Amino acid sequence: MYDIIIIGSGPAGLAAAIYAERAKLDSLIIEQDYINGGQINQTYEIDNYPGLPGISGFELANKMKDHASGLGATFVREEVTSVDLVGKVKKVITNSNVYESKTVIVATGAKHKELGAIGESDYAGIGVSYCATCDGAFFKDKVVAVVGGGDVAVEDAIFLSRASKKVYLIHRRDELRAAKKLSANMMTIENIEVRKIYGNGKVENIIVHNNKEDYDYDLLVDGVFVAVGITPNSAMFTDVLAVDSNGYVLAGEDCETNIEGVYAAGDIRKKNLRQIVTAVADGANAVTSAERYINY
Repeated sequence: MYDIIIIGSGPAGLAAAIYAERAKLDSLIIEQDYINGGQINQTYEIDNYPGLPGISGFELANKMKDHASGLGATFVREEVTSVDLVGKVKKVITNSNVYESKTVIVATGAKHKELGAIGESDYAGIGVSYCATCDGAFFKDKVVAVVGGGDVAVEDAIFLSRASKKVYLIHRRDELRAAKKLSANMMTIENIEVRKIYGNGKVENIIVHNNKEDYDYDLLVDGVFVAVGITPNSAMFTDVLAVDSNGYVLAGEDCETNIEGVYAAGDIRKKNLRQIVTAVADGANAVTSAERYINY
């Protein structure tokens, strides 16, 4: 019987592991991937994590994992197949074992939707980004394209325009889905979609297709910001945990869900800002809430 089982080892899960060990709680971290760190492993360079400007996502993930391991955290590489979270004893079933715990922290994160364009995965982290606030500073005085038509895409374009030389907003429909107020005074290229992203060691061009007039053309850019949506990794938990219409788990700053002893931390939680620093804060808050639950 563990005090805490942490599902997922992105920044939220790793921070939770560190705080759990510091609190002398018997914890287990379950991760299905071969490496820890979650989405930050896809980031070539991080410039907004306090005190560590320019660190790579892979290096930051390793530092967090080493910190947790150095304190005595226990990690297993298994895939969670089902959970039983109701009641005093929580059960987490994997492809290899059944684990029991007093509390569970769900830190399974979210995944960015991809365009599916040729070259997108090749240049992820070296010109293709899924987070304007994370990577925008690298494109000061550069030409960039934002792909998407919702509020996030328009907000990203506005944010990038403050430092970038030029921002193209690329959308496949006749009009943006974003709020009219956000869309005002923006340069948009309508009815086009990205066909191909290419370059020589870094992004240099994208091929876009005009859907209305049915032709392709090149657009010279230094970076591509994809803002076509995020999907939380919450499918396994939606039968028992309260979620919003997009699948994000409903939990406040204390990370408490609608089930006693179960907490949501990181990108899976409904919140306004999804960054490494907010994920780490969630991990700390979730453990603090779990410790209070265990003790009282």
